[in-house]
Amino acid sequence: MDLRSSAPVDDAALEAILTPGAPGRMLPAEAYRSEDVLAWERQHLFAESWVCAGRSADLADAGDRRALRVGDDSVVLVRGDDGVLRGFYNVCQHRGHQLQPEDTTLRRNAIHCPYHAWTYALDGTLKFTPRYDEPAGFDPADHPLAPVRTEEWHGWVFVNASGDARDLDDHLGDLSAEIGRWGPERLVAGASHTYEMAANWKLPVENYQECFHCPAIHPELCVVSPPNSGDNSERHAGLWIGGWMVLADDAVTMSLDGQTDGVMLPGLDDTWRRRVHYIGVLPNLLISLHPDYVMTHRLEPLGSDRTFVECQWLFDPEAVARPGFDPAYAVDFWDLTNRQDWAACEGVQRGVVSRGYRPGPFAGDEDAVTQFVRLMAQSYRSGRYPAGVPFPTTADQELSR
Repeated sequence: MDLRSSAPVDDAALEAILTPGAPGRMLPAEAYRSEDVLAWERQHLFAESWVCAGRSADLADAGDRRALRVGDDSVVLVRGDDGVLRGFYNVCQHRGHQLQPEDTTLRRNAIHCPYHAWTYALDGTLKFTPRYDEPAGFDPADHPLAPVRTEEWHGWVFVNASGDARDLDDHLGDLSAEIGRWGPERLVAGASHTYEMAANWKLPVENYQECFHCPAIHPELCVVSPPNSGDNSERHAGLWIGGWMVLADDAVTMSLDGQTDGVMLPGLDDTWRRRVHYIGVLPNLLISLHPDYVMTHRLEPLGSDRTFVECQWLFDPEAVARPGFDPAYAVDFWDLTNRQDWAACEGVQRGVVSRGYRPGPFAGDEDAVTQFVRLMAQSYRSGRYPAGVPFPTTADQELSR
C-alpha cells in the first residue's frame, strides 16, 4: 500500500480551495512561509517527481559533469563515453564523501572521490581503489555509484531522485506536441542570467500564470503585447499549465522596441509567429516560447522565503552563428520584466507573513493561477502530484463570468 503523508497545511483552508464552484484563492499562509511545508515539498513534490536540471547542451561531451541538489538529495550528472547522460547520487560508495561540490561543473575522464581517491568510470562502475587493503571477497563490481533516474527531453534534463515517479512521458503528458513546433532541442543558449528573490518558489509560478498584473507593473510589456489578449490552453494531459498572448500589430517579438535581431524559428506558421506561448511545467520549469527565441526560468527553492532562478535565452543556431549577433534585444527586455516580477513576488511574500493576510478570491482572468493553486492543494492532501491539472468545472466557469 502506498501510504503518503499529507502536508502540514490547514485542511480547512485546502477544502475552501477545492470546493467545487468556489472561486479560486491563494494557499494558506503556512504554504508560503513555513520551513516545515517546504521540507515536505522538497521530499514529495521535488525528490519524488521529475525536476528540470538544466540543458543537455551544458553536458554535451564525454566527461562533462555537474553536481546539483534535487529535493533533499545531491546528484551528479555525467555524460558517458557512450554519449549517454547518467545521474548518480553525489556520494562515494567507500566512506560516503561527496564526490563533487554542488553547483559546480567539471570535465574529467573519470569520477574521483576527493577523500580516499576511489575512482569510478563515467558509467559509475568502480575502477580503482588506491592504497586500499581489500577485505576478503571484495569485488569492485559490487560497489558502483548509486544511479539516479535521469532523462533528456527536447534539450532539457529531468531527474527523479526517488526513482519511483510516474514515467516522464506521463508527467509531461501531451506537452511534446504542444511545444514541438519550436524545436527547442535544436536551439542554443545565447545568454543566461541568475537571480535570487526573497520569495517562496510558488509565488513566481503563480505570477507567471496571469497577465492581470501587467498594466500595473509591466508598462514595457504592455506596449508589445496587449495584457488582455490570448487565452489559456484547453484541457490536456500532463502536469503543465499554459496559455498564450498575441503581439501588438507593430511588434514582431517581445523586445523593448518590438523588433528582432534574431531569426524566426522555422517550425512556426503565421498564427504562432503572432503569439507568445507561456508554459509552466511542474514543479520548476517555466518555458516562454517566442517567434524567434525561447526563454526559460528554472526555479530552485533555497528556503521558504528565498528562490534561486536560472534564466536562459535560446536562439536558432543560424542567429547565434551570425558575426556580431547580440542577444540583448531579448535579454534586456526580459531582465527588466523579470526584476519587475521579482519585486512583485517579494511584495506578496512580505504580505503573507502578516497577521492581516487573508486569501482573497481570484478574478476570472486568474483561472490558470486557480489551476495551479488547486493542484498544490490536491498534492498537499494526497502526498503527491495528481495525474493531471485540475481544470475549472462548469460551475467555476459560470462563477467567473
